[in-house]
Amino acid sequence: MNYEIKLTDKRTVAGFHLVGPWEQKVKQGFEQLMLWVDNKQVVTHEWIAVYYDNPEEVPAEKLRCGTVVTVPADFKIPENSEGVILTEIEGGQCATAVARVENYDFSTPWYQFFNVLMKDKDWEMACKPCYEVYLNDGAKDGYWDIEMCVPVRPVTK
Repeated sequence: MNYEIKLTDKRTVAGFHLVGPWEQKVKQGFEQLMLWVDNKQVVTHEWIAVYYDNPEEVPAEKLRCGTVVTVPADFKIPENSEGVILTEIEGGQCATAVARVENYDFSTPWYQFFNVLMKDKDWEMACKPCYEVYLNDGAKDGYWDIEMCVPVRPVTK
């Protein structure tokens, strides 16, 4: 899998923070997010899933994730937006790779990306959340094109 190191900008995001098995919670979170965006007529730029934990170290029932949309920095959460949070995704150096997800198999491209990235001699993963940016509407297309983003830092030698 090919990837590149990019300097990413800070993003202001609004959406839902969830805890539990990602296979269930991310889908649930995006269903909630779509309803909120439609009902409140929120203008969105990007749809993003944020992953806060390592599934090899944290039990599935304690995994944290966020389903969010990017919003302007001065965005105010509309009234009656129960459960919606406003937060930021830090900018900085990220390893990024694009993948196509079919049959809801989001984990395979992530594992492939991590396996390649862990062999990099110049960059190492930073202790910050990873995230995926959706490049299309998978509900309409039957597949998802995603950009996976892993915060990194130079290896100290």
